[in-house]
This record gives sequence, structure tokens and C-alpha cells, in this order.
Amino acid sequence: MDTAAADRRGAEEPAYRERRRRRGGRTVAAWLAGLLLAGVSVVAGCRVADIDGITPVPQLLAFLPWLLVPVGLAVLLTLLARWRTGLVWGVVVLGLLVWYIEPYGRTGEPVGPALAELRVMTSNVEFGQGTSSLVDTVRRRKPDILFVQECEYGCSRALEDAFGGNGGTYPYREAVEGAGSDGSVVLSRFPLRGTDGVRGTMGMPGAVADVHGHTVGLQLAHPMPPLPGQVGVWRRELGALRHYAANSRGPTIVAGDFNATQDHAAFRRVLDTGLRDSARLSGSPRTPSWPARTTPEFGAQIDHVLVSADFSARRAAFLRIRDTDHRALVVDLTLHQRG
Repeated sequence: MDTAAADRRGAEEPAYRERRRRRGGRTVAAWLAGLLLAGVSVVAGCRVADIDGITPVPQLLAFLPWLLVPVGLAVLLTLLARWRTGLVWGVVVLGLLVWYIEPYGRTGEPVGPALAELRVMTSNVEFGQGTSSLVDTVRRRKPDILFVQECEYGCSRALEDAFGGNGGTYPYREAVEGAGSDGSVVLSRFPLRGTDGVRGTMGMPGAVADVHGHTVGLQLAHPMPPLPGQVGVWRRELGALRHYAANSRGPTIVAGDFNATQDHAAFRRVLDTGLRDSARLSGSPRTPSWPARTTPEFGAQIDHVLVSADFSARRAAFLRIRDTDHRALVVDLTLHQRG
């Protein structure tokens, strides 16, 4: 009897150990899935609540579409773990992300007749390092108005040498001179009258352009990025841009490195003033513009040309500029008479 029982236990032990191993693997899979879903749920919850939250939520919101990857992995783990509650959780989070990937903001074509056509370009040259490449690109693309961020003293001089002066391609300019990331320049083929601009940590010059007899307000955007410890400054400076947009009268262009995507509540507040994202109008609402040097296809669109409802956008292109981590954005716009 004892011998038979021992033989039976001996036969059952491998199967028992296998069941324990599988159960342990399912537990690990469930924990990993729960951690992934918990992290993404916080970010998705802030998006649903229309807030940016605190670090690291604003940084993760910039890459909201790519959060589909960890959620997809979490769903697979819940299937392996046979965790039904987790599977439902994952499907709900997945659905929320897919919903909010849809482009945000107003669209629609102006109803008035066309008054003027112009090409606008914005580029962050990363502490002036991309200036030489930008000069070559400007000569090829021939924008009518150029917004340049992080254009330090050397960049500013190089642009003046290449395009400035009475006989230059861009005889009109407004600039905030500065070192490192503080400097910014607006160059124009059209006559400019300087304005106070928007006050910020980095230079954000403003101007009024005379586009074939029509007044167009111009504002360069370059708020602080949402770095840990700087989220409040970032939010406040985007708020200042929103205030400018809300109080603008007539045709308006706000262009530059916003350090924000449509998934940031602070940026959506700017769009809610009535400005429209020209990249979206042209069919490129999610094309990444940063970081162009490391992961150009898996980044975020933080460089924008926003326009008032007086404009239609025919075409937008994101261009590689050497020695900078931002793509330049060039858009072809048409100014319409207000209906």
C-alpha cells in the first residue's frame, strides 16, 4: 500500500510542478499587464479629464498615439494570464486611445474670395546648429515668411548675411536677440511693423505684415518645454499665446515650436480660440516633427503653423534640417476675404 502511494505521488509530482510553474507565469504576466495598464490609464485619464497633470504625464501625453504599444502588449499578457478583468480594462484603455488619436480642432474652408497666396515656414535650429542647412532649404523652398527659433547671435548674423539688407530676399525682420535657445527671428518678404510680441522665457517676437495690402498679424511661438520642474512655466507661456490668439482681430498666423501637441490641454486651449492647425488642414495631423535626429518616425508633432479662419491651407511638408532635432514645417496658405 505504501509503495503504491509513493509511486502515485512520484507520478503526480512532475504534473504538480508544471501546474505551479504555469500558475506562476500567469501571475507574473498579470502583474506586468496591470503595471502597464495602470501607467497608461493615468495618462489616458488626464486626456479624458482635459488636463495635463503633473510630471511625467505632460511628457507622456506628447506621445499619446504610441501608448497603443504598451497597451497592446498588456492585452496580450492578460490573455496569457487568463485575467478577464484585466482584458476588459485593456480593451477600454485601448478604445480611449484610439478615440483620442482623432485630430482635434476646427476645420472648414473660408467662404470668401481669395486675396493673396503666401508660403510660411517655421524651423527650430537647435541653438543655431542647423542654420547652414536652413539657409540652403530656404533658398530651395522660397517661403514668404520665415519663423526661426533658437536662433542665437551667430544664426541671426548668418541669416542677415544670407538674406537681409535692402536688396536681400527678406528685407524685413523682427527679432529677439539672445544666446542659446533665447534668440528668435521672423523674416519676411512683406513689410513688417514690430509689435510687443508675447513675453516668455525664450524670445517670441511679434509683427504685423502688409501682405499685398492686407494686414496679417504674426506671432512666433516658443514656450518653455514641459521639463520636470518647469511644467508650470510651460503652461503659463502657452496661456500667454492663447491670450494673444483670443485677442487677435483679423487674419493671424502663430507659428513655431510650441513644445506641445494636440494631446496637451494647454495647446488645445490655443486652438479653442479659433485658430486652426495648417498641418491638419493639409492632411498631416500626426506627422512627427520632433525628435527628428533620433526617432523621426516615432516622435511628436510639436512644431505648428496655426492660422485664423481667414486662411485655407493647400499643402504642408515636414522637412529634414541637418544638425537640429526638429523638422522644419512649410505650408502654402491662401488668405481669403471674410464672408
